[in-house]
Amino acid sequence: MSEKINNIIEELKSLTLLEAAELVKQIEEVFGVDTSSVTAPGMVVMSTDSDSASDQQQEEKTEFDVILAEVPAPKKITILKVIRSLTSLGLKEAKDLVESTPKVIKESTSKQDAEDIKFKLEEVGAKVVIK
Repeated sequence: MSEKINNIIEELKSLTLLEAAELVKQIEEVFGVDTSSVTAPGMVVMSTDSDSASDQQQEEKTEFDVILAEVPAPKKITILKVIRSLTSLGLKEAKDLVESTPKVIKESTSKQDAEDIKFKLEEVGAKVVIK
């Protein structure tokens, strides 16, 4: 890093929490940015190494695929009925899906929806994977 950047970092390290908050406020006003969407109000994130900083920047997964992994033969008809109720597939399409496992049932769905689908299918004997 350049000497200028090193000096700025050293100065930042010496700021109190109130001074840091005032600095953020001034940066928002001068540069026309909004930092409230980056962190929670009043929350200060400090990192001592670059690995933890990159970990914090990774986004949490928000879209999940529900995969029908296995269908036991004795439960096939019951699972077929649940598949039809969860999807808008016709009888033939649902039968083909159940017989060709592993197969994606629902793509890019929310975590809650994925868990609900998994619960309904496992309740009738299917093996389901969420990815």
